[in-house]
Amino acid sequence: MGAFDAVMSKTFDVIVVGAALNGLAAGLALGGHRARRPLSVAIIDRRDPRQALSRDSDGRASAITASSKRMFEALGVWEGVAPHMQEMGEIIVTDGRGPEARPVLLQFGESRSGEPASAFMTENHHLLQGLVDSVEKSPNITLVTGHAVAQQSFAPGLAKLTLANGEQLTCSLVVAADGGKSPLRQAAGVELVGWSYDQMGIVASFDHERPHGGRAEEHFTPAGPFAILPLPGNRSSIVWTKGTADAKKLLGLSPADFETELQNEIGTQLGRITLLGKAQGYPLLMHFAKEFHAARLALVGDAAHVIHPLAGLGLNLGLRDVAALAECVADAHALGQDIGGLAVLERYSAWRRFDTVATAASMDGLNRLFSNDNSFLRALRDLGLRATNQLSGVKQMFAREAAGQTGSLPRLLRGETV
Repeated sequence: MGAFDAVMSKTFDVIVVGAALNGLAAGLALGGHRARRPLSVAIIDRRDPRQALSRDSDGRASAITASSKRMFEALGVWEGVAPHMQEMGEIIVTDGRGPEARPVLLQFGESRSGEPASAFMTENHHLLQGLVDSVEKSPNITLVTGHAVAQQSFAPGLAKLTLANGEQLTCSLVVAADGGKSPLRQAAGVELVGWSYDQMGIVASFDHERPHGGRAEEHFTPAGPFAILPLPGNRSSIVWTKGTADAKKLLGLSPADFETELQNEIGTQLGRITLLGKAQGYPLLMHFAKEFHAARLALVGDAAHVIHPLAGLGLNLGLRDVAALAECVADAHALGQDIGGLAVLERYSAWRRFDTVATAASMDGLNRLFSNDNSFLRALRDLGLRATNQLSGVKQMFAREAAGQTGSLPRLLRGETV
């Protein structure tokens, strides 16, 4: 069992700050029970992740690409979360003028004929449970909770973190998985490039009368994309993008009134819906760090980049960070090199920066193209998407990109341990 309660040693190979999805995945990739040469890893968070294992704590759901699935298999996580996964057998993109008038512009997966699914949907709290369970099986991982990092020092040969209770931990490498406002990134002086949108993403899950058939729907409306994402059983999740003021009005409604508004937006194809839990809203922004590293520090997940959620790639981008970093560190460790040295961190940063910036730019462009009611742009984009829908080769290219199967994939994303 992992040492979940007391710090047995104050010196580790790696310290991960942040015990959400990316942080736990990073701990497992570097020191988990499936790692070939597990390092000693501490995962630090002010909050115990076991306190967030419910829908009420995090109502979001995530798309898991085929490459992320292989990574979870390699880390020993997939078996525990598989019962909570819903295959996305079909994806449609529409011009979302209204629930009863949504012409389909682009369609994926309608003729897969037995091919493996390119993506799965699950609620985040199930993923968190699976990651926590795997951490508990990993004797080289220590979870340290209850106290935030109060001070950090990145010397040439060693990093030292001081917790709010005065406890000091040292290591060769610190992994910042501490969110979009990352205190570690700020303390290291790493600058951000990006901006906020005047939009919020509303997330909620609901039951419905009719089966969804594994179909995901992305409706582009003038206010922003409205996605209906299938979950196991007759359940679905939504990501409803609205202007900030309108989103706050919706979130201020009673559950019954919100349910009525959501039913009107969805239409009748799923039958009567019943809201599960409370809808939650998240301000939308796009930013990425100018560098993904500093002395003895690697940035992963939201600490390195935040993108618009219209394609559901946020978590998968973070897992790509984790997989690339784990490979760089494992290769250095196997050669007896300094795992937190500049050469390792520069290799990681160069590997991830282009992919991240390109993805962020494409999501930003799509959001700006579709989140408006300009009739000329609407006609132009609709024509382009319809043309793409007739070109099987182009569609396959987009599908492979969405499944995370293009570019230089780290070994974990190919299903291999490091």
